[in-house]
Amino acid sequence: MNEDFNFNVKKKRPEEIYQNIFDYYTEQTIVQYATSKSMKKIQEKITLRVLEILDLKKKNYIILDAGSGPGFTSIFLNSVGFQKVIALDLIPDFLKFFDLKEVNPILADMCSLPFRSHILDAVISISALQWIYRDINNKSMELNLVNMINSFYNALKPKSKAVIQFYPKNKTIMKNIGKIIVKNTDFNGNFIIDNLNNPKKRKIFLFLKKN
Repeated sequence: MNEDFNFNVKKKRPEEIYQNIFDYYTEQTIVQYATSKSMKKIQEKITLRVLEILDLKKKNYIILDAGSGPGFTSIFLNSVGFQKVIALDLIPDFLKFFDLKEVNPILADMCSLPFRSHILDAVISISALQWIYRDINNKSMELNLVNMINSFYNALKPKSKAVIQFYPKNKTIMKNIGKIIVKNTDFNGNFIIDNLNNPKKRKIFLFLKKN
């Protein structure tokens, strides 16, 4: 990660205002999110960037969309030829928006994946990590992050990769995530930052590769 930069997002995001994700994602919020054409477009654009980073060589790979929400990423992956996509989310009402002919979602916690070892070829997670880890002084969040990363590592096949796009509030949170991963797993990886100096367009990705 390039150390010659700094940022701190002043505007409070939903995950800072609502301690519990279920308090924010009410029925009304879920419908607004799931039916938003602009949100769908943004997610698809991010997914394309994630695919560039992953550089997957085959279309028959088993890909997990962790924290899938209403399935913008999963359905897009399916539409571009990836037929073995597993969508997973903790919020039941999000899963109602899937077309089961395209993707059959799973209701589960991304911090504790319900899969056997070495089954996945790739993990993609978009706009979810900030709900899991956003406070460097919160030990419960740190434990959830450790559980998530270890769960990913266990489910991935050797030499497989994960890309996690998220919205950290500042550089300190990013650095702590990196330290926690190094301390608790054998993942190799780094942060990739697009549009570093443009807060409105800045996108941060965590790239991880299993040994």
